Amino acid sequence: MPDSTLPQQDRGLDEPVPPQPVYYAEQALLGALLLDPQQLKTVGALEPSHFGNHSHAVLFAAMRTIPPPAAEAHAREPVWLNAVLHAARPEAPGLTAAYLHSLAHACPWAGHAAAYARIVRADHARRSLRIHAQRLAQSVADTTGPDPAVAVLDQADALTRFLDELAGQFSPHPGSLPRTPTPTTRPCHAGEDAVEEERLLLASATAHPSGLKTMRWLQPDDFVLPLHGALFQCLTAQAHRDDPVDAVTVLWEAQHRGLLTTDITPADLIALLSTPVGSPEHWGERVLQRSLLARAHTVALRIQAFTDDPANTPHQLVTGSRRALADLTAIRARWQRTTPPHHSPAPRRAPRPPAAVRAGPPASVRVYRSPRSATTNRPLPPLTANAQPTRRR
Repeated sequence: MPDSTLPQQDRGLDEPVPPQPVYYAEQALLGALLLDPQQLKTVGALEPSHFGNHSHAVLFAAMRTIPPPAAEAHAREPVWLNAVLHAARPEAPGLTAAYLHSLAHACPWAGHAAAYARIVRADHARRSLRIHAQRLAQSVADTTGPDPAVAVLDQADALTRFLDELAGQFSPHPGSLPRTPTPTTRPCHAGEDAVEEERLLLASATAHPSGLKTMRWLQPDDFVLPLHGALFQCLTAQAHRDDPVDAVTVLWEAQHRGLLTTDITPADLIALLSTPVGSPEHWGERVLQRSLLARAHTVALRIQAFTDDPANTPHQLVTGSRRALADLTAIRARWQRTTPPHHSPAPRRAPRPPAAVRAGPPASVRVYRSPRSATTNRPLPPLTANAQPTRRR
């Protein structure tokens, strides 16, 4: 039979979800603080927002608001407990005196409050990392902005900064790589716009091959159709050999590379290479931008998979996410090579504000390490009757 004294967890109307291990850590931490309010000094940089349960977050915020009493006074009178409960009820009406007693019973050892706090912070780090990965995936899907690549790279920078913060909060340990299997991504759907832009690139590069030697920032893997990537490889190979480049010579090169099949006949290839529009650099940038967005989406899904695996520690999440972002960094470096020759002087990244209007350097983040306390459990003093919720008329 469920305990009616427990506040309702944040669940939907469907089948209830069993509490996760961090829920019991939150209960144990709050119980330790109720038994020994002096343990508030050992929880370090823990914040109410780090709790996954709303009632627990409100209760912890109330504990930090009211100064903790002396140990002797707390053992005799429940004045501090009544004050904490009174301060928390406006934001969490489900809290009762009975639930505070149940929290005290859920604490195995009050002196382990610092360890419980580290568990709460670690799970909050996992949830926060998942949010950052979801924002990266959403920025890829958002096509309403004027420059999707800038929005995606800015979100990737925010994710990188968050990983740097996490790295300083959790100590490394052996076996730092996550063992989560790489998620299988769906094959990229070659939309008509993407296919047409790749065709225009191949045709314009055939008509103007002089720029192929400087287009090292574009690779065959950037194309959504493998055939188009292979044809681009034919063009670059001919250009680097200083061979004559036209539709017929590219057809001959494609035959030697085994690209002519029943799906692409010589006539089809000649027709594809004979309709140039625009410059190869323009269409190449379009192809590379699509590849950049696709890579960012893959990275976001991979990091989300790390956060969905509860076996990963915070340090494993940081290490695995950084390695995933390295794949995006490689294509990002190639993308940035395309900006100076073919774009306006405006930078791709958001410009920094002038020095005169800056408020100053950002404050450094200090990492607090909590000492372990040897405080033992002791009975919770009884709450007075006036601590019960008042009935409204």
